[in-house]
Amino acid sequence: MAVTDMQKLTVTGLNSSRTPFLHELMRLGVVEINSQEGVVNDEEWMPDIFRTSNSADVSRLEADIARVSVALDAINRYDTGKKPLIHTRKEIKRNVFVDHMNATKTATEMNVDHAVESNKKIADARTEINRLRTVIQGLQPWETLDVPMEMTETAHACLVLGTVNAKTNGAQLQTDVLAALPSAVVNEIGADKQQKYFSFICWKDEKDQLYEALRPYGFVSVTLGETKGTPAELIQSYEGQITALEQEIKEEEQKLEALATAKQDIEYLYDSLCMRRDRAKVVGDMLSTETVFYFDGWMPKWSREKVENLLKKYEFYYNIEEPDPDEEVPILLHNNGVVTAFEGVTSMYSLPARHDIDPTAILAPFYFIFFGLMLSDAAYGIILSVGCAIILKKYKLEGTMYRMFKMFFYCGISTFIWGALFGGWFGDFFTVAVRTMFGVDFVINPIWFNPLEEPMKLLIFSLILGGIHIFVGMGVQAYMYIRDGHPLDALFDIGLWYLLLIGLVLFGFGGSLMPSLVPVGKYMAIVGAVGILVTGGRKKKGLGKITGGLGSLYGITSYLSDVLSYSRLLALGLATGVVAQVINTLGSLAGGGIVGSIVLIVVFLAGTVFNIAINALGAFVHSCRLQYVEFFGKFYTGGGREFRPFERKTKYVKILEEDVEDGR
Repeated sequence: MAVTDMQKLTVTGLNSSRTPFLHELMRLGVVEINSQEGVVNDEEWMPDIFRTSNSADVSRLEADIARVSVALDAINRYDTGKKPLIHTRKEIKRNVFVDHMNATKTATEMNVDHAVESNKKIADARTEINRLRTVIQGLQPWETLDVPMEMTETAHACLVLGTVNAKTNGAQLQTDVLAALPSAVVNEIGADKQQKYFSFICWKDEKDQLYEALRPYGFVSVTLGETKGTPAELIQSYEGQITALEQEIKEEEQKLEALATAKQDIEYLYDSLCMRRDRAKVVGDMLSTETVFYFDGWMPKWSREKVENLLKKYEFYYNIEEPDPDEEVPILLHNNGVVTAFEGVTSMYSLPARHDIDPTAILAPFYFIFFGLMLSDAAYGIILSVGCAIILKKYKLEGTMYRMFKMFFYCGISTFIWGALFGGWFGDFFTVAVRTMFGVDFVINPIWFNPLEEPMKLLIFSLILGGIHIFVGMGVQAYMYIRDGHPLDALFDIGLWYLLLIGLVLFGFGGSLMPSLVPVGKYMAIVGAVGILVTGGRKKKGLGKITGGLGSLYGITSYLSDVLSYSRLLALGLATGVVAQVINTLGSLAGGGIVGSIVLIVVFLAGTVFNIAINALGAFVHSCRLQYVEFFGKFYTGGGREFRPFERKTKYVKILEEDVEDGR
């Protein structure tokens, strides 16, 4: 339960040693380098001190990375090889990686060029195919027109093409046109659901009269473009072009499929470029003169020896100091193996501020309990834990994904425990299955009780858990008050509330345990309430001292609503069991025998997958909500900035040092 102590680091060194130093500093991966963007404008700095402009190098590397990424995406689309369920980085020793890159770089860059070129040809061909198909679609209504498109007019006559609404009376249109222009030639070329297609041949000097005759019919003139040949000939030509383009696409796709053998080398190149880009960015964040460079940043206290050894190796001047009390520092969480699994819950909300405590170790057991209580089926818990264990064993996961799978592994254990206590094994599947298949009654009794039969018992238990959860959060706030030198705040703002709330519980329910607890609870509540009234406005002036106490005491309503929020433990816990029972009942409706058994198993398998997915998601979301709203609201501020060290941020390979055989 700790936020890692940070120290401030400032370094000045020779430019001649900067490149090898940055390689080794990136390998350590424990120093965050601050940007010096605003420093060069500070009048305290000498005029000849400047930031190294690396924007051109960074832009070039970004362009190279984007190009390699396009190549990988193109190859992946046509790679027919087996793909892993979960992407993990391949481990490779640094000297092997360097030697491999030196040996294959030229060939790999050529393969990237080929992949990008093939990808572009495919994209261009598909664009052209779409264009041609659009043109063909426009020509198809005119396919029976036997006039070449380049012959739309002669010295004295002209061809007019156009459309009218599909509901137009074509015969009447022809009659009206011929009445106005007896010499005209009118042909209905075709029709579809929206339009009818007509061609008109008339004398040029009668063209305006033609349009006037067609105006009542909503005639729209059509131009088929500057093309040669009849519509049928053009359609045939375009279809031939489409066939040729489709063959070209097929050939380029085969080239990309063949490049799958070079994909690993291209992935290595991608990561190499990313590391070079990151080093170039860091150089741009530093201050420089013609001979020396300067940077400052942060490092975890535990890494001091490693960093100092590196700085001494290059004979750089450096200074390591503790941050100022009010200085913002980056946040790095440090917990044991079990608690680390739950760090994602904290991070999704917000990292702790510098003077907060890391709440992960406190929320972990509650999250473990709440998740299992909401899913609460022993068989589901086994599936969840075994599935996560297999993935963790088979894949070398890292970072957030590793922590999440590990958390769900533990949550599966909690689900199993609560499911066994409540008697949930795929709901009541075994009872239904044995009765359906063999006509025998079989029941797995709960170790504790069945929530579907005694829901009030689970509700009371849930509210008790909620009260404990809230009290722990209040206790953490009291600890922080005392740690920061404000013991009276802990007494007045937390202690008196403890007295009031515990007193009310004893006054209301203590009689069922021991009659003497009722008067004790009454006096505790009175003392707590009076104390809150008197001290609630102690930091205000005048009338605010009285109204402040009343406002503080009114806060008891928020505690009531917070406790009631834990009824969701009951709701989701019952939902899992009810849905499971409904699934099992539906499966048993086909009766016994072979057919009934098959139906039962099929419905059971499909329903179980659905039930686990939907209720595990609900348990995850609502367990987080109870932490973020009811628990964190009592003591946690958050708002910390994540520690982002200068390290190898690779996507495909995890580079190991020569003396490292294995490790996460």
